[in-house]
Amino acid sequence: MTESPMSSVSWPAIFAGALIAAAVTLILVGLGAGLGFSAVSPWSGGPSATGFTIAAGIWLIVTQWLSAGLGGYVTGRLRTAWTTLDDDEVMFRDTAHGLITWALATVVGAALLVAAGSSALGGGARLAAGAAKALPEAARPYDADLLLRRTSPAVNADDQHDELLHILAKDAAAGEMPEEDRTYLIQTVAARTGLTDSEAQKRVDQVVTGVKQAADKARKSAAAFSLFAAFSMLIGAFIAAAAATLGGRQRDR
Repeated sequence: MTESPMSSVSWPAIFAGALIAAAVTLILVGLGAGLGFSAVSPWSGGPSATGFTIAAGIWLIVTQWLSAGLGGYVTGRLRTAWTTLDDDEVMFRDTAHGLITWALATVVGAALLVAAGSSALGGGARLAAGAAKALPEAARPYDADLLLRRTSPAVNADDQHDELLHILAKDAAAGEMPEEDRTYLIQTVAARTGLTDSEAQKRVDQVVTGVKQAADKARKSAAAFSLFAAFSMLIGAFIAAAAATLGGRQRDR
């Protein structure tokens, strides 16, 4: 069997299809972000976090479907004609060209999005980010508050509002609240509001429960969005391969 000196990969067609797919992806991502921001309202009646996550996930699937389909089809139509190969080999090569186009477009699109996000940061923001990275991992607002925590809460402490926020944020991220934090919150609420210890405990428990529920919803929304993103990528790979096969068949005709 004589091996052809020509490469079986039509790189010009792949680059053309990947460029188109990446451009369409950027356009659709920008459009989706605009539609999403316009749909979210601070007033009542706006979409819930779960509904917004589902809508964003569906838009990711639509984006992958359209961009990968168009890029794969263009690759199939522009690739070199394989006149000496049987239909099975032609179909395999078209499918491979579509997958390569999708992979290249995905990498290029991700790089462009990261570059755009980085360039959007001002010099001050980049400087602040660099300074934050230079701090030790243990140097957090909660730890600084813990060092200055009073044995008995001060009634007129101006900085206690931020301190309580730090405690709630830290314990929500950890998924549990240590007993010493809970006791301190109850004492602080009782001292600042004049409530009895039982009333302050009830208020603290109510707020802590709400914070935990909000944190759980955020984690579930993030997990659902990640699943949607992975599913959309799989759909994009399949659509790109199928579209390249279709474009290749029409090109051979």
